[in-house]
Amino acid sequence: MRTVTAVEFVTLDGVMQGFDGPDDDPSFMHGGWGIPYQSPDSVKSGTDAMAPGASYLLGRKTYERMIAFWPHQPESNIMAARLNAATKFVATRTLTELSWNATRLDGELIAAVAQLKAAGDDPLVILGSGEIVRQLTVARLIDRYSLFIHPLVLGPGGRVFPALDAPLPLRLAGVTQTSAGVLIVDYEASVD
Repeated sequence: MRTVTAVEFVTLDGVMQGFDGPDDDPSFMHGGWGIPYQSPDSVKSGTDAMAPGASYLLGRKTYERMIAFWPHQPESNIMAARLNAATKFVATRTLTELSWNATRLDGELIAAVAQLKAAGDDPLVILGSGEIVRQLTVARLIDRYSLFIHPLVLGPGGRVFPALDAPLPLRLAGVTQTSAGVLIVDYEASVD
């Protein structure tokens, strides 16, 4: 059975929106907040979080941003090499033709991801894709959260975690600090 890991870049107050730049989400006034925290060790940690042999689960917006960038990077870039070779599953209701080793998820998200979990044994990694993470968190389908917590409080902005009807206990699996002050905190979902 596959494990599902959500890899998210967030502020201390949980904002994930607009990490990469102002063009990431033009409606968000703090776009690009993550740029000052990029460092060689955070890039390496990000690459390490993307396990070799993993498949990826992406929302439409994340897929469109990534396909515009990663296929054009040199294969000597290990992150590009992993992403370009990997199988990707895209949750979309609007895109009908996909490339870049991507397959469209059929049906409703929760049922489709439950089926993906049962159908393989390679890791399934979610990058960004906040709405997917929120829905799968509510459905308790995420096994691990790898949070890159940046030393910044933004206030407004889209957050990773939704309001839940019941607490979601997690177990600390590891912590790493980058030279830019980013904490990479890995949590595993507790088994009831």
